[in-house]
Amino acid sequence: MKGRGDNDELDPAAAPLLGSDSFIVDLRRSASNNTSQVAIVGSEVSPIESLDYELVENQLFKQDWRSQGRAHILQYIILKWSLCFLVGSLAGGTGFLTNIAVENLAGVKFVVTSNMMLSQKYGGAFLVFCASNFVLTMFAASITVFFAPEAAGSGIPEIKAYLNGVDAPGIFSFRTLLVKVVGSIAAVSSSLHIGKAGPLVHTGACIASILGRAGGPHDKWMRCFKNDRDRRDLVTCGAGAGIAAAFRAPVGGVLFALEALSSWWRSAVLWRSFFTTAVTAVILRAFIDICKSGKCGLFGKGGLIMYDVSNDDVDYRFTDLPPVILLGVVGGVLGSLYNYLLDKVLRVYNLLNEKGRIYKLLLAASLSLFTSFCLFCLPWLASCKPCPDSPTETCPSIGRSGNFKKFQCPPNHYNDLASLFFNTNDDTIRNLYSAGTDTVFTKMTIIIFFISSYALGILSYGIAAPSGLFVPVILTGATYGRLVAILFKNYLKLDHGLFAILGSASLLGGSMRITVSVCVILLELTNNLLLLPLIMLVLLISKTVADAFNANIYDIIVKLKGFPYLESHAEPYTRQLTVGDVVTGPLRVFNGVEKVGNLVHVLRTTGHNGFPVLEEPEFGFPVLYGLVLRAHLLVLLKKKEFFLRSIGVSGFDASKQFHADDFAKHSTKSETIEEVKLTGEELEMFVDLRPFTNTSPYTVVETMSLAKALVLFREVGLRHLLVIPKCASRSPVVGILTRHDFMPEHILGLHPFLLKNRWKRLRLGKFDLTKYFGGFN
Repeated sequence: MKGRGDNDELDPAAAPLLGSDSFIVDLRRSASNNTSQVAIVGSEVSPIESLDYELVENQLFKQDWRSQGRAHILQYIILKWSLCFLVGSLAGGTGFLTNIAVENLAGVKFVVTSNMMLSQKYGGAFLVFCASNFVLTMFAASITVFFAPEAAGSGIPEIKAYLNGVDAPGIFSFRTLLVKVVGSIAAVSSSLHIGKAGPLVHTGACIASILGRAGGPHDKWMRCFKNDRDRRDLVTCGAGAGIAAAFRAPVGGVLFALEALSSWWRSAVLWRSFFTTAVTAVILRAFIDICKSGKCGLFGKGGLIMYDVSNDDVDYRFTDLPPVILLGVVGGVLGSLYNYLLDKVLRVYNLLNEKGRIYKLLLAASLSLFTSFCLFCLPWLASCKPCPDSPTETCPSIGRSGNFKKFQCPPNHYNDLASLFFNTNDDTIRNLYSAGTDTVFTKMTIIIFFISSYALGILSYGIAAPSGLFVPVILTGATYGRLVAILFKNYLKLDHGLFAILGSASLLGGSMRITVSVCVILLELTNNLLLLPLIMLVLLISKTVADAFNANIYDIIVKLKGFPYLESHAEPYTRQLTVGDVVTGPLRVFNGVEKVGNLVHVLRTTGHNGFPVLEEPEFGFPVLYGLVLRAHLLVLLKKKEFFLRSIGVSGFDASKQFHADDFAKHSTKSETIEEVKLTGEELEMFVDLRPFTNTSPYTVVETMSLAKALVLFREVGLRHLLVIPKCASRSPVVGILTRHDFMPEHILGLHPFLLKNRWKRLRLGKFDLTKYFGGFN
């Protein structure tokens, strides 16, 4: 494939995190577009490729397809549903393991610290708290940096790019899966302001990808699953199962995969993803029932237990709507500001990460110490409050989760700020969502915790460790909702805990811009369908307001990482160009019967992954026979089925020497031409490419609008699009379009005069955003 980067050198503020010197190239109409194919995967710069969603219809494939009967079709159906069942089961088990480990690790840490506080050993408690957090953070960062850098972050941007057709080595490997699970447990238990939802989504996708690659090259069951299209569908199901495992929200998981991740969607995928998430929910339910018997240690007060507010009275009046609308408007502004600041922080972190592994570890260590200092010292700013006369739970709560943390207070008193800081994120969300607690938290406590959680959520994401954004945004939004409820308490009938739920919806809509899936996830979390109208209203308002400022957080990170992501819309300037205006050369082509030495030379001197194959009749001009892939050429060269001369090979029967499984994609590891060892005599021989050439590749005329070609390329999920001439007297193929040819930086590099016609969304421009948010820079 013709390589190309993904930075927009015309807009430095929106450029990817990779340095521009890795991408700048003097693009000319006659020059090959051969810039680097790299992106930041996790925390490491890695090469990237495109996926082959198109089926290669060559002679070998057609013969294999004709030989398959009803038994094969039944086997294929059983295999797909069986894999979905396994993905759902393993994702559910992994989600339970993650939650129970976090609850127990963090629980032991808080119990030991609380007992030392109870004995008034404040200095020792601070040292134990900082040391335990530091060890957990450094363990998570170390295994990520040294064993699987691809496991850093949430993994959702990588999955989003993968489902768009971008592949990177290592993102779904078993090593990445192992580090993702173990590192996520350690990082979340270390009291960093990060979540486990994103890592669980990546975990589910890893499980799906690994199962989709299971079996040997000639496994009779898995042989029909060796293509990127089926693996893409299974990864989609796995990502949905990850959300279901994180929030016990099976329907929300399906909708999240559809709304936030997938670029292609079919009804068949809908059914299988729903089945997968349903299996995940059943597995979680079974494990939770076991934990209710007290066999899971400290597990049980948070994590997978829903924030059940179904018994609360949520009857609201017309006078409640203005504060709810204001909540949505301000939430949209706060969400877009969150994205803006996180963008800047990630750029700074990248400057440090580029210096090497030691700097990655130093960044993680610094953030751990700073977070521990904030979490332990800030509660001292709050004054002690007497326990309520008839509390719904034990007050103060010593050695366990709860709303009434004693901290440094005398008997029968509690520290409301410590109740928020000295808990896991799940238990803190439960405290904020709790009904009947309007007077438990003071206004100053909520303000301090909101500012702290907002800042720590931005600073914590981006270190070299598995970390998610979903839970921190939910937590910060819940605090924001509580604050609005306190400010308008004289005008509200709604419970403050319900307003916290609306605050979470508001900030999620403002930051992530996903509405339907967030609405369903929150309803499944709270088990309260009566909240539906208010959540819908808040989400619609916050998303609309935030869209006026910037893109959603996942799109921002995808662009920062440098993934060549194909958007669903075509920019206006693409309608002014034809595909012939962006094709770059020179073009490498092969004959139907080609010399082995020529094949080896082209494969060694180019990085292209697709080559047109021409056939020359006895009379007339050469004609386009089809397209052959680099991976298939490597298989042919390794098999060494060569001929001494180029004539007399028309009777070659490829099915006797090759099987369709020989060309199936068995792993993510790409073979290289350097692995092929040929003698000088073999290089002078010939090979027949025709039986292995895709004779029905997608083609467009060079006069077709670039916008139409983009729609075709994205909707069909192509890797190569052949451009043919309008006049028959010319060469039968003009060039090949890949996803990099549709990238704005490539197009505008060839035609800079079109810059003024770039797509302008209904947003405040960069100048206005800097004007309003510049003070936070």
